[in-house]
Amino acid sequence: TLGDGVITQAKSRGEYLRNALRKQFADLSMVREVRGLGLMIGIQFDRDCPELVALARDRGLLINVTAGSVVRLVPPLIISEAEIDELVSRLNEAVRAFVNQQEAA
Repeated sequence: TLGDGVITQAKSRGEYLRNALRKQFADLSMVREVRGLGLMIGIQFDRDCPELVALARDRGLLINVTAGSVVRLVPPLIISEAEIDELVSRLNEAVRAFVNQQEAA
């Protein structure tokens, strides 16, 4: 059920995830903003990034891109910090592959 502290945990895990993403992408000018509420996370890019869906899928992540330039993450409410760390690591690989493709073009 949603009792047993799940909502409180989702809030703190969302904060943990947003902070980890901000730290990971701090050096990337293409990433404009990491925002969210609880575990609903948006990563705003300075350009359209639909290619990220396939790059993430190749790394075992299911994401979607909304409004052309926002990566949306909606992990389960019961995600652990270890799973968040793995998500951030895999997403970092995908984002950096995308950035490298964009810079090479």
